[in-house]
Amino acid sequence: MIVSFVPLMAKIKAHINGTKKDVILKNASLLFRKKGFKATSLRELAESLNIEAPSLYNHISSKSELLYDICFSVANDFTNHIESVLKSDVSPVNKITSLIKYHIQKSVSDFDNVYVSNHEWKHLQQKHVTQFLKFRKSYEQNFTLIIEEGINKKQLKSLDAQIAVLTILSALRGIEFLHNHIKNYDLELLEKNMADQLLLGIKNN
Repeated sequence: MIVSFVPLMAKIKAHINGTKKDVILKNASLLFRKKGFKATSLRELAESLNIEAPSLYNHISSKSELLYDICFSVANDFTNHIESVLKSDVSPVNKITSLIKYHIQKSVSDFDNVYVSNHEWKHLQQKHVTQFLKFRKSYEQNFTLIIEEGINKKQLKSLDAQIAVLTILSALRGIEFLHNHIKNYDLELLEKNMADQLLLGIKNN
């Protein structure tokens, strides 16, 4: 008698204090960063998790759901931080420093998700693209308010606040290059150097 053996299907192992969905999202963000959202298939994602592709549907409804979760998780984190900074009693210069340092910390510790949020958001469903861009616009507007507060209090030079914000955010995007080309850098030193250099051009002496 010939006995056939059916291989047992591997299961997704959740990390401590995490869920199976968290594990899927972590692998998805890595693949989306390396290959792009459109070029990544659910089959590849399943293989990276060592499971059968149909098993993914026990945890997600679609690939688009994963992109939505990644992009809006990052957007919410940045939004929550800038809102807490706006409510704080520290000086505008210290508020800006806090925003710069948080951006660096988030970009380093959550690199794949931040990268995907920066580059792959355009593949969100259209209704979600509109919502996501509102998050971005709101963040830039709140950052601009802080710059304007610093100008009004004579802590910052008289300059175009919106251009100052876009310049700072563009510079912070450079962390992507740093992450890919420089290993074992000192995070605290990076935070201090970037904050000092970005503030140098806008602070009043």
